[in-house]
Amino acid sequence: MPALVFEHTFDNEPPPQFQVLAHLFAPPPPEYSPPLNDFTPYNNRAEFELADLLYRRTQMPATQINDLLQIWATTLPADNDPPFVNKQDLYDTIDLSPLGGVPWESFGVSYNGDMGDGDSPAPWKMAEYDVWFRDPRLVLQEQLKNPDFAKEMDFAPKRVFDPDGKRCYTDFMSGNWCWRHADMIAENRDNHGSTFCPIILGSDKTTVSVATGQNEYYPLYMSNGLVHNNVRRAHRNAVSLIGFLAVPKTDREHQDSEEFRNFRRRLFHGSIRRILEPLRLGMDTPEIVQFGDGHYRRVIYGIGPYIADYPEQVLLTCIVQGWCPRCTARWDDLDGEGGRRSHEHTLALFDALGTKALWKGYGIVSDIMPFTYGFPRADIHELVAPDLLHQVIKGTFKDHLVTWIEEYIDLVHSPAEAARIHADIDRRIMAAPSFPGLRRFPEGRGFKQWTGDDSKALMKVYLPAISGHIPPQMVRAVSSFVEFCYLVRRSIIDESTLAAIDLAVADFHRERSIFEHEGICPNGFSLPRQHSLPHYHHLTQEFGAPNGLCSSITESKHIKAVKEPWRRSSRFEALGQMLIINQRLDKLAAMRVNFQARGMLNGPLFDPISLPEDGGSPVDTTDIDGGANNKPSDSNIDGADDESDSDADDNDGGGLDSQNIIGEVKLARVPFAKIPRNVPDLAHHLGIPQLRELIRLFLFQQYHPNRADLDELPPNDFPYHDGHILAFPSAIATFFAPSDYSGIGGMYRERIRATPSWRLGPPRYDCIFVEQDPEALGFRGLHAARVLLFFSFRFETVLYPCALVTWFSAIGEEPCPNTRMWRVKPDLDANGEHIMEVIHIDCILRAAHLLGDAGEKHIPHYLMHSDSLDAFKTFYVNKFADHHAHEIAF
Repeated sequence: MPALVFEHTFDNEPPPQFQVLAHLFAPPPPEYSPPLNDFTPYNNRAEFELADLLYRRTQMPATQINDLLQIWATTLPADNDPPFVNKQDLYDTIDLSPLGGVPWESFGVSYNGDMGDGDSPAPWKMAEYDVWFRDPRLVLQEQLKNPDFAKEMDFAPKRVFDPDGKRCYTDFMSGNWCWRHADMIAENRDNHGSTFCPIILGSDKTTVSVATGQNEYYPLYMSNGLVHNNVRRAHRNAVSLIGFLAVPKTDREHQDSEEFRNFRRRLFHGSIRRILEPLRLGMDTPEIVQFGDGHYRRVIYGIGPYIADYPEQVLLTCIVQGWCPRCTARWDDLDGEGGRRSHEHTLALFDALGTKALWKGYGIVSDIMPFTYGFPRADIHELVAPDLLHQVIKGTFKDHLVTWIEEYIDLVHSPAEAARIHADIDRRIMAAPSFPGLRRFPEGRGFKQWTGDDSKALMKVYLPAISGHIPPQMVRAVSSFVEFCYLVRRSIIDESTLAAIDLAVADFHRERSIFEHEGICPNGFSLPRQHSLPHYHHLTQEFGAPNGLCSSITESKHIKAVKEPWRRSSRFEALGQMLIINQRLDKLAAMRVNFQARGMLNGPLFDPISLPEDGGSPVDTTDIDGGANNKPSDSNIDGADDESDSDADDNDGGGLDSQNIIGEVKLARVPFAKIPRNVPDLAHHLGIPQLRELIRLFLFQQYHPNRADLDELPPNDFPYHDGHILAFPSAIATFFAPSDYSGIGGMYRERIRATPSWRLGPPRYDCIFVEQDPEALGFRGLHAARVLLFFSFRFETVLYPCALVTWFSAIGEEPCPNTRMWRVKPDLDANGEHIMEVIHIDCILRAAHLLGDAGEKHIPHYLMHSDSLDAFKTFYVNKFADHHAHEIAF
């Protein structure tokens, strides 16, 4: 984790009239705030929670809201009413919220050029196009004063260093771009003492109904660059919908005409320029803005990165499809030499070259400048953000590499044999064992519409599935690219990681040549998405870790801001209804943040009821430690502080907002309810007769951790315990994993299962990483094991939470050179049985994912994912299971 942070400061004092307001720690002036427990416009907390439940969480249709409230009314005395009379009363109450909901405005755009010859101009020339927007200045101010972000913002550009003095790139404000622009702003002495606040934009057309077609919307989003990347990724109102751009359409006769395409470009850039106009004055002159911590600061706005996929980048930068939006490398040799694009360079070319030369020689569309031209310190060519989702995950991996491998198999094998190989690859993917957060493919890859999450999930299990079916160089091409993906998706990227990124790109470029030699890509690799990979080093230095600017952020926002509101509409003139829905959602979110900041939502509204995993009566948890006087509050039992995490849930893990722990493993809250609770009977029930001796050996090791002569000692020397024991279906590992879908503090929680039946189906016994040598790097300092049982018992007043495991040993001294993953095999005794051991759960680091190594053999059709860990003789340690695994199992 970074150790040192240096913030950008100005050399001189701010002007006297602003000294108090501009000072970082200046107390804010007195501000009116409602009395505590004033839930206006709601009467009380229950009424607010009901409105939030009906309108936001469940999105209940209007007719059902009316039905619910009428049924509710019949249960009340005659002189009592439910919280809302009907759906309109609910909507009116939400609309009265004093916070949130910047109003929507609109302007119309129409074509004013040459109508052409004849009496009937093209239809698109006669139409008027409405653009709806919200004042970005007011939206930005709402974001900045949101108390939910108060401790998760940077008020100045920063430079972060690790304990070894290496530069680290994390949040957006840690990049060089922000520092450089702060220097530009500081050249004007009147700006000293100001906070530079760049805006982050994003847009992308989305279709809300594939069946009916033509239902396209063009949302425009905005975030601020001050919030930390994890806040922007967590969708906590740090990304706001600020507009719906027009989507001009015409008939087939005109849709491909140069005139219509030029109009669409001008409509796009002119609309965004008009929407951002309220920010222009604040880009030169500081504006006093209140922040979420209550302080007022002088703010200078600026246009920052723009999140977009490649087709959108082409439109944004006014270039020709197939060219790079950042450099001038030729479309037919993108990996060749190229200079940096800029507004100045484009204008110079306008003066020197004609339309045809601009198009063919530089890939520039003539006679139009991007919307950033004319705004202070803004150049779209340096602001195009890296796009992990479309360039890397869906583009290069799924659309290129996976497709090329399928084409290679079809090319070199007969149709029948190719089909057998494709089917075996599918079966290998289907046979991947269950793992927290892993999306399974029960039918292989045989579905038509791939999402970004599908591609990410396939990436995790793809390498062992193809290994043995394609040449090793192809496997290395895929593994070097996947390595690049996991490096650039980290939340903290230091100089060593940047060097590893460059090395992975070089390896990928070298190994991908096999696709050219085998005739899959006979014309080489002049592909814009792959060409973007070498730019990631520079873009990381400019904008911080790329995962804070990924288009997956805006695509996720599509669901809440566009698709769900459209589904809630009547479908007739839906846009107006969608605007109202978004405004009400903003009001509910703003009121919730305000109530939370005032401490009015602390504690549950009602007490939850926790049931055991088998669905029976609640278990008496006072028996966990062996008696009613022994409370289940030991640090290794998942106690009552974790109300939302019950064994009754199927959830295998997720983000955790707590920041008070470094990492830990706890047994589940509730033990198995219907299995024996003494050692001999439990051993018989599980069919593990050696359990008693293994527990005795464990106890001896606890008292004599440094004894090496255990095999020479008589069994009678070991402590004896045949008493009370509790078995648990799972344990919960909590650790710091900011690159995964963690909580705001970077903490992640996963459930490790050891149960004879999961989801009323087959057994599930997960694998784990066990710490071996803290000084060794990567997997060299770890062991892989499989958990057969989680249990706890008390011996001489000490509670021992334990796991019964079988072990795996590494094959060789290095990872597999083709897949870049370690290979392991089970540890067996002289009789071919798995070697078992009881360990303390404090030795467990987290869950591990092992994938079967089938080599060139085809796996049986009947092999199920639940049997995979028993079916193979060797396994790959899947460091691509998630980002934390990639950082520890290299």
